[in-house]
Amino acid sequence: MQAATDIAFKEWAIVADALGSGEQILILRKGGIHEAGGEFRVDHNQFWLLPTQFHEAEAAVISAKHPRLRELTNTGTHDQVRIEYFGVVDRVLRLGHVDQIDRLTGTHIWTQTILRERFAFGREPGLYALLMRVYRHPMPVTIRWRESYGGCKSWIQLDAPVAATNLIPVLPESEFNQQRDQLVARLATPPNHLKPL
Repeated sequence: MQAATDIAFKEWAIVADALGSGEQILILRKGGIHEAGGEFRVDHNQFWLLPTQFHEAEAAVISAKHPRLRELTNTGTHDQVRIEYFGVVDRVLRLGHVDQIDRLTGTHIWTQTILRERFAFGREPGLYALLMRVYRHPMPVTIRWRESYGGCKSWIQLDAPVAATNLIPVLPESEFNQQRDQLVARLATPPNHLKPL
C-alpha cells in the first residue's frame, strides 16, 4: 500500500457509504461528458473515494437507502468533504449485455431503472464494473471542496496527498474474495457476455 496519494475518485456519497460499510464491493460507471470520448477509463487502481451529492436523487437508489441518503445529505457543509475510504481495484469488467444488470440485483444499492438508463446512454450500450477492495482511514480527513473538483468527471487530483497508512479493510479478505468470485460467476454466464479489461 502506498504511503500517500492525491488521487481521488468521485462517487455519490450514498454509494461511497455503501462501499465503506461493506454493503457492496461494486462501482458501476458509464463515463462523464468531460472524459475522453465520454468513455470511462480506469486511470488509477488505488484512490480515495471523494463523496459527492451531485446529481444524487432518491429515485436512483433502492428505497431501503432513502433514510440514509437523507441523513448524508443533511450532514456536513457544501464547502467541505470528508475523505475516509480508500479503494483498490481488484478487477474491471465491461458489461456488454443489459441482462447482466439483472444478474447484479441484490449486490448494490442502485435501482434497476437507473442502471438500465446508464447502460443505454451514449453511442455504445454498456457499463464498466469495478470490483473494489475498500479500506477505512482510522482518522478521516476533511478537505475543502474546490471548484476544480466539480463537473462530470470521475478522477480528481487533490490539492495535497492524504496518507494511506494504517488502513483498515472494511471486509475480511476471505469475505471479499467470496463476494468477488460470486459476482464474477454471475456475470460470466454465458461466457461471451463478459469482457475482461
